[in-house]
Amino acid sequence: MASFGVILVAAGKSSRFVDTNYKKPFAPLAGRSVWLHAAEKFLDHPDVKQVIVVIAPDDREYFMDKFGPDLAFMGIKVAEGGKQRSDSVYNGFNKLNQDIDFVAIHDAARPCLASRWIEDVFATSIKTGAAILATPVVSTLKRIDEHQCVAGTVDRNNLWEAQTPQVFSRTMLAEAFTKDTHRTATDEAQMVEAAGHAVTVVRGSPMNIKITSKEDVRLAEQILKVLPKPTLTNQSHPFSGDDIWR
Repeated sequence: MASFGVILVAAGKSSRFVDTNYKKPFAPLAGRSVWLHAAEKFLDHPDVKQVIVVIAPDDREYFMDKFGPDLAFMGIKVAEGGKQRSDSVYNGFNKLNQDIDFVAIHDAARPCLASRWIEDVFATSIKTGAAILATPVVSTLKRIDEHQCVAGTVDRNNLWEAQTPQVFSRTMLAEAFTKDTHRTATDEAQMVEAAGHAVTVVRGSPMNIKITSKEDVRLAEQILKVLPKPTLTNQSHPFSGDDIWR
């Protein structure tokens, strides 16, 4: 049975969220913080053997004060982020246990996950080595110029919007980190593509939203009402809660 490690990325600046009290992964959502909703869905999967959350160094004191008990109870380790997204993911990657076969990277600001989507992308990654959730582009796309005027219409055929989780074999992701292109990649699939590997797309759902604004929080609250509830909220998890920062 393949084992999976999950890296939750929560090290961004949340500049578009515009809230003086919270960054978007830490904002309250239906009784718990945004990132905890995502973490619980992965903890509920029997093949997930490790979860690591990556936070900005400046958030360390706040994060540990607020979420220390949750981290210990769930056995989640913490890593500090870097300058670029790829640096943050790499720091989380370096904390993976040696027995992890596949690595799932997920935006901590995507709290509306269904277990079926996780199962689908996990199963595909085992078959192909690299798989991501994505949805087909359905709106008309416009390219604009420097004056905010339409410069052209983009053909949306075969265009898909990438989501997370993005799941890769450990060896494939390790190889991608050795390429110079990983510094400028906007997601892990781009890194793996640049390393010469094919990435399989698994159809996700528009409900798997990434919270960017406060309006998204209100939308996420409604989405959570129609998604299956996690089952591990009232029982201990087999991960070790010791040495959170190790």
